Amino acid sequence: MNLTESQKLIGQENFSDAINVTRRDFLTGTLAAGLATGAGLGSLYFGYGKSVGNPLRVGVLGTGDEGSVLLGAHTPDYLQVVAIADIRPYNIFRAFHGDVSSPSALAARPGLLAKYKWSTEDAARKQVKVYEAYEELLADKNVEAVIIALPLHLHAEASIKAMRAGKHVLTEKLMGHSVHECKEMGRVARETKKILGTGHQRHYSILYDNAVHTIGKARLLGDLHSIRAQWHRGNLPGNDSWKPAMPGDESLAKRLAGWKKDLSNAKPSDIDSLQKKIAQLESQVADASLDPTKFGYTQMTLPDGSSRSALEELIRWRLWNRTGGGLMAELGSHQLDAAGIFVSAMHGEGKKVKPLTVTAVGNRSLFPADREIEDHVYCMFEYPAPGYEEDKHKKIVVTYSSINGNGFGEYGEVVMGTKGTLVLEREQDVMLYKNAAKDTRVTVAKAKDGTPTLDTTESGGGYAAGGKLGGDSAPPSRGYTEEMEHWAWCIRNPSPQNQPRCKPEVAIADAVIALVTNIALANPEKQARIEFQPEWFDIASDATPEGVVPDITRDRYKGTGSFS
Repeated sequence: MNLTESQKLIGQENFSDAINVTRRDFLTGTLAAGLATGAGLGSLYFGYGKSVGNPLRVGVLGTGDEGSVLLGAHTPDYLQVVAIADIRPYNIFRAFHGDVSSPSALAARPGLLAKYKWSTEDAARKQVKVYEAYEELLADKNVEAVIIALPLHLHAEASIKAMRAGKHVLTEKLMGHSVHECKEMGRVARETKKILGTGHQRHYSILYDNAVHTIGKARLLGDLHSIRAQWHRGNLPGNDSWKPAMPGDESLAKRLAGWKKDLSNAKPSDIDSLQKKIAQLESQVADASLDPTKFGYTQMTLPDGSSRSALEELIRWRLWNRTGGGLMAELGSHQLDAAGIFVSAMHGEGKKVKPLTVTAVGNRSLFPADREIEDHVYCMFEYPAPGYEEDKHKKIVVTYSSINGNGFGEYGEVVMGTKGTLVLEREQDVMLYKNAAKDTRVTVAKAKDGTPTLDTTESGGGYAAGGKLGGDSAPPSRGYTEEMEHWAWCIRNPSPQNQPRCKPEVAIADAVIALVTNIALANPEKQARIEFQPEWFDIASDATPEGVVPDITRDRYKGTGSFS
C-alpha cells in the first residue's frame, strides 16, 4: 500500500499493524470512496458480477417491518419486484409508499414508488401484482423467486411450497421455527435443486468480513479466547416496539382525528406530508376488517386470564411461542452468527465451527403477563479453540445478553484475544485496540478530503471518542443489499460453487444455536446446560433437539390452502 505523507505521520507501529487488517485495498480507491458514502460494494468486494443482465423477477411474501426494509434495500439491476403478498392493508400501503411515520422510518423503508420512480400507486400496481394469500403469488408463473419475510412460524411452510412451485427462495432469519423444520427446508432445497438462502446479513457485511480477516489471516488479535455480545433495548410497558398499536386502539383514532384537523389549517408546504401520514394511519386502522382465522391465526387465553384475539397474534406475532422465537430468534441469532464467524476464522477458511455447550437464564421481570417471551436473556456458550481436540481446556467463551428496559450500550460485539481487542458497534463502527485499553486505538475515520483514513486516538485508559468509519457520511451497508444481489447472481449463474454465503448448511447452525438456547431458557429449574450434538446440525440426520423427526410429506406443505 502506498502511504500518503499524512498517513506516515500517524504512528508508524500502529499504522503498520492496521495495514495487515486491510483487504483488497479496503481503504483505498473505489472501495474507500464507496465505503465513505455507504454505497453497496458487494460485486466489487465479494467478487460477484456487477449485474445479472436480466433482473430476477421476484415476489415478496410479507411486506411488514422487515419485508419493507428488504424492498428498500434491493437493487433493481439484480432484482425486479413483480409481485407482493400480504394480508394487512397497512403493510401493502408501506410497501408502495414507504413508512412515512418518521424520517428514519422512511429512510429504512422508502417504498416501491421511490425505488422505481413511479408517480402513483396505480402506476405501480400495473407493474407489481398484489396478492392476499401468499399461495396465490406462488402460482404466478411470472415470478421466478421469492423473498420471504413472513412471521417465523411460516418460514418452512412458505419456503417448501415455493420451492415445490419452482421458485428459488431467500427467507428472513431464522431459517425456521424449529430444527426439524430447518432440516425439512434443506432437504426440499436438495430435492428440488432450488437455491435457498437465509437472511443473516452479517455474512455480507464488509465490516464483519474485514473483522474475520483481522482475526484469522492477520492474527492481529492473537489467540481469540473471549467474545462479549449484547443487544440492549429501552422497551418498557407502554413503549414496546414488539407490541405495536392494534387498529382499534383509541390512541390511533385520536391521532387520526388530530392530523385531519391539522390538515384543514395546514400550510401548503405541510399538506403532502400530512396527507401521506393520514393515508398510512387509515391503512393501519383498516387492519380491523381482517379475519386472521382464515389464515391460521388463533385466539388464546393469556397467563393473566385475559383473552388475546387472532388479530393480535398476527400483529404482535413476536410475543408468542407459536408464531415467534423470542429474543434469541429475533436478535440473538444475528450476534451468535457473528460470534460463530469470528470463532471459525481462528480455525481457517471454510470451517464452520459449532458450539460445544450453552447455559442460559431468562426472565420476564418488566412486562406483565401479556406475552409468552422473556424480556431478559443471558447466555454463555463454549466453542472449541484451535487445538481443542488435543487439549479439551482450549475453549473460546461467548457471553450474550439481550434485555429490555435499558438500552445502554445498544448492540454490538467485543472480540478479545491475547494481543488485542476488536469492538464492533451497531454494524457501523469498528474500533481496534492493541493490547490493553490504554494503548492506542486504531479506527477508520473520514479525512478532510472525504476519503477514509486511519486515525489513532490515545484513549487514556478508557474508550475515548474517536473517528468512526464513514465519519459524517451515510453508515456502511449492513449487508441487506449485498445478500439479495448475490442470491440473484447465484440464480442467474447456476453452478455448484455459486451458493449464497448463508446457504442451508450454514443457516441451520444459526437456527440450532438460537433454538437450543430457547430450550435451555424453558428449563430454568434445571439450570440447563445443554451439550450440542453434531447430528442436530446435519440436514440429512433425523436427530433434532426437540425430538421431532423431519418429514417433508407433512400436510401443511401440500397444496395452497393454509397459513397455519
